[in-house]
Amino acid sequence: MIEGTLILESLQEGSELKGYPIRVRSMRREKADLSLEQIAAGLPSLWSVIDFEMEDERAFELAEALSRFLEPTGWYASFQSTTESFIVFSGRIFQYPRGDASGRAEAQAYGREMGIPEIQLNWAV
Repeated sequence: MIEGTLILESLQEGSELKGYPIRVRSMRREKADLSLEQIAAGLPSLWSVIDFEMEDERAFELAEALSRFLEPTGWYASFQSTTESFIVFSGRIFQYPRGDASGRAEAQAYGREMGIPEIQLNWAV
């Protein structure tokens, strides 16, 4: 079983994530803690957050779809199975064993390069 979080505002206009048996665990609207760079890039300050779960046999397929649908600037999606973590950026997927500090550090470094503030690079290990 994978568990993850998706911010709807991170998806490109016209994107449709279809055919994935995602179960919504919770949905909420929350004020984002944005960096000055994110504000300048036009990221919205109010986010629609979906916490989801899905059977893990299609985890990489979901990561590939998200890598095509995510906005290219300042966004990522994350989810994890019991054994692996997936951090997905537009056009880039990081997949590493849970607890692998070097895999996490590599994904976080990429996130910093993309202008994502440190406080938002806090996904589950």
